[in-house]
Amino acid sequence: MQTGPTVALIVAAGQGTRSGSATPKQFTPVAGRPMIAHAHAALAAHPGIDRVVVVIGDTQADALHAAVGEVDHVFGGATRRESVAAGLAAIGDAARVLIHDAARPFVPVAVVERLLAALDGTPGAVPALPVADTLARSGAALGDIVPRDALVRVQTPQAFDVAAIRRAHADWDNSVEATDDAQMLRAIGLDVAMVEGDPMLDKITYPADFALAEARALPALVSRSATGYDVHRLEAGEELWLGGVLIPHDRGLSGHSDADVALHAITDALLGTIGAGDIGTHFPPSDPQWRGAESGQFLAHAATLVRAEGGIIDFVDLTLICEAPRIGPHRAAMRSRIAALLTIAERQVSIKATTSERLGFTGRQEGIAAQAIATIRVPA
Repeated sequence: MQTGPTVALIVAAGQGTRSGSATPKQFTPVAGRPMIAHAHAALAAHPGIDRVVVVIGDTQADALHAAVGEVDHVFGGATRRESVAAGLAAIGDAARVLIHDAARPFVPVAVVERLLAALDGTPGAVPALPVADTLARSGAALGDIVPRDALVRVQTPQAFDVAAIRRAHADWDNSVEATDDAQMLRAIGLDVAMVEGDPMLDKITYPADFALAEARALPALVSRSATGYDVHRLEAGEELWLGGVLIPHDRGLSGHSDADVALHAITDALLGTIGAGDIGTHFPPSDPQWRGAESGQFLAHAATLVRAEGGIIDFVDLTLICEAPRIGPHRAAMRSRIAALLTIAERQVSIKATTSERLGFTGRQEGIAAQAIATIRVPA
């Protein structure tokens, strides 16, 4: 087996016409978030995965951005096989790849662990579950029963040695469409191991599947909210960063990092939802490596910790308190940047601004304050 990064490919270029939704199903909400956002968050948070690439249709860039934020993506083809091939071509020197269908939003950590472990001794591995239902041939009337003892349901993500799966795609008869990548690997004579799958990985195809997915996901989660608050002084000669956006102003905020009070407040709110201390716990101001640091990395770190706990970020509400500058002209850019850092949709971020009626330090324009509340769901 070659050495190098492990990449997850999420195949999300289809239209999902059987789902009954006017929106391609990968962008349709399920359990509070667009379907693709669940899968992306789970794979991106896994410590064994170095990069996540989403393969989308050539008209779906805006839908992807609205659902997940600014994430690594490439454009696929007319078929699933062509889309996977485009993804494989985009991952460079990766050694291992997990190929996952966006129509399976919930990705249990344990399944990913089993797949990665299996790759140590085989060029491919898939999650599979036994077939419990009676199987029969269809026609005008019920046909013959098909023995189910030796049958399994194959799921995704499917894990492969990159060189092997690229060869399988290169050698495949393009006049035949493959329903998954494991059969392509087997077609060139290579073995595919099976690991235990999970019902949470069942594919969402038809309208009724959405309700079933909701029922599976929601009872296991509880909602938590926490607040964050931060203040920094305004000083001449400093840049003014708010919400991850550089704002023209005659003074900027002073602090050990870039002093972005907005991102600091949201970071503390997210850390509070999982009882993980505050921003100073993780990025001490006494540590010189954080001098002048971009606060976006603090916020992204907090989001990663939430997802490592199995958490889902539902909503972030931010209030900025200052006399100047005017926040309105920059609200959209700030909202977009915060959503991208948290890999959530922009509609899950609210930004408000108020003054203190010229009272106190904010009223005297000596500094800017920010308060935030974050709402997440975590396993019960």
